[in-house]
Amino acid sequence: MRLPPPILALSPGTLVQGDTAAFIARVLRCRESGLRGVVLREKQLSDRDYLALARSLRDALPRELDGWLALHDRPHLALAADADAVQLGGRSVAPARVRAWLAAGIALGLSTHATDEAQSWTGADYLVHGPVCATRKGEASVAGIGFEALGRAVARAHVPVWALGGLGPEHAASVAGSGARGMAVLSGLLAHAQAEHRAEEYVQAWLAAVPKA
Repeated sequence: MRLPPPILALSPGTLVQGDTAAFIARVLRCRESGLRGVVLREKQLSDRDYLALARSLRDALPRELDGWLALHDRPHLALAADADAVQLGGRSVAPARVRAWLAAGIALGLSTHATDEAQSWTGADYLVHGPVCATRKGEASVAGIGFEALGRAVARAHVPVWALGGLGPEHAASVAGSGARGMAVLSGLLAHAQAEHRAEEYVQAWLAAVPKA
């Protein structure tokens, strides 16, 4: 079982079929800048189009180059896509139920929040927890839980945790100090106009914060 790399990019969630070639090209440029992990979270795509995109993404992030791929909320496609993991959302089927039939070699992640009961995390192999810093969801502003709350989640999780929400490269040291294993990034990375430059900034900031990572 392979867990995520320290810097984990989330796909923008707005792709349509005609955007996929440009998206893969962007991932390839980011890979050259050090990015190794992507969570594919395009819920508006049909299973057929989503699987085609996932397979292209797998080719762009091969395991021999330490590439890592997770499918968001589509565990039934994980084997066909040769994915490393399935990432469940907060309103998904409970991880313990998915774990019962998911192939043993595929990691199971779960998106969590400070208000969650820890027992609801049972069955997950890793967590993505947040939002840590203030961010936006649609037109609404969402307050961050802060790094102290992140540290408390890490302490009670008993599985590795990746921080999520409003995080820039400048937060790498605070995330590492909380005990989290890395950072999951949406708007600051693959959705950014200078994605490959940002990927390098995130990777280098984490290496500076955790030199042995």
